Amino acid sequence: MHTPSGHTVDAAATTRLVVLVSGGGSNLAALLARHDDPAYGARVVGVVTDRPDAGALDLAQEAGVPTAVVVPGDFEDRPAWNRGVAEAIAVFSPDLVVLAGFMRILSPVVVDRFSIVNTHPALLPSFPGAHGVRDALAYGVKVTGCTVHVVDAGVDTGPILAQAAVPVLDDDDESTLHERIKVAERSLLVETVGRAAREGLAVEEGRARIG
Repeated sequence: MHTPSGHTVDAAATTRLVVLVSGGGSNLAALLARHDDPAYGARVVGVVTDRPDAGALDLAQEAGVPTAVVVPGDFEDRPAWNRGVAEAIAVFSPDLVVLAGFMRILSPVVVDRFSIVNTHPALLPSFPGAHGVRDALAYGVKVTGCTVHVVDAGVDTGPILAQAAVPVLDDDDESTLHERIKVAERSLLVETVGRAAREGLAVEEGRARIG
């Protein structure tokens, strides 16, 4: 995944968000809870998922947000699927794409075309990948957290926009720790996306900044 240097999101009266999600959509729900407020500065205009049974589809329907389902098995190969994802996103003409629990790696066909941010349940660059919570717990860290970052060519390697710390308790297991991280993650994602919408986002020389 690649976000070229100089990629920007200009501040606008209302930033158009497309949210990509694979699961129940708790982060999507948090964004939907704010997007009717004009002062927030951003509105979810489309939801794209790779799973036809994703709970996020029900959330979108209840909010009156149009959706697209792009299942990998419906395409001849991964490049064709990525092209399908890109076209599904483009239908909604987004200013910013938000990966909110989207469990697929996107190719440059998608990433080079749009400004994309992702949320990850660890303090990057530590513990990237699909098992950030499990890996942090296994390592024995005393503090972990969540990160909102710009998507680039690697897996969870893009420029960091914001982070929040979450303490690891002595009796934590993966489930209890992840639930506490999710609470911080929702708040951080909503705050960061709103700031990017109102103030603008830029990536220059490998660093991301808002405003």
